[in-house]
Amino acid sequence: MRLRNIPGSREAIAASRFCIDEPEKLSGRWREHFGNDNPLHIEIGMGKGRFIMDNARLHPDVNYVGIEKYSSVLLRAVQKLEEEPLDNVAFIRMEAEYVEDVFAGGEVDRIYLNFSDPWPKERNAKRRLPSREFLRRYAHMLSEGGRVEFKTDNRDLFDFAVAEAELEGWSMPVVTHDLHADPVLNEGNVMTEYEERFSALGNPICKYVILPHEDRVSGS
Repeated sequence: MRLRNIPGSREAIAASRFCIDEPEKLSGRWREHFGNDNPLHIEIGMGKGRFIMDNARLHPDVNYVGIEKYSSVLLRAVQKLEEEPLDNVAFIRMEAEYVEDVFAGGEVDRIYLNFSDPWPKERNAKRRLPSREFLRRYAHMLSEGGRVEFKTDNRDLFDFAVAEAELEGWSMPVVTHDLHADPVLNEGNVMTEYEERFSALGNPICKYVILPHEDRVSGS
């Protein structure tokens, strides 16, 4: 998909109180930034922000940080949040490769990956967000009992993601190839823009929940 550049998007993002200009300075200090000790959930590749903002409304006792590298996409999320402010949401414009510079060890309680870029060419496998290279970053950032949740309609990418998690020794309490057909797993599911579009076309949605090493899911 070709992204249309929107003139002034970077300037608008920089001017927003919801966007963190130098996020590496908040590494280890995110709860201080939000002014509470609530759990910290992050979404990497948040797009226009529907998923993270819907979750923030449903769970005001959780802090959310959305990460997006494309300014023209992030701008849409910023505009939505400016119209309906949420004190438990912050945005970062950055490349996912640097996520470990922004969150300290054990600081993050949940990581969401939703409909990530599949990077279909094999030479780009390490750039895929559920790749082993990224899983190692996530393992360092996650708190005890912390987990990664991944959704996609791309079966090849999902199979790759499952294999990578198995190779890295992550436990996998949830693996489904048709999320919406499972009434238990689908209960309380918050959809993204892509999820709504693809499921309406009849595409099954795959999802996993994984935890580093021998950790187990604690709570919901």
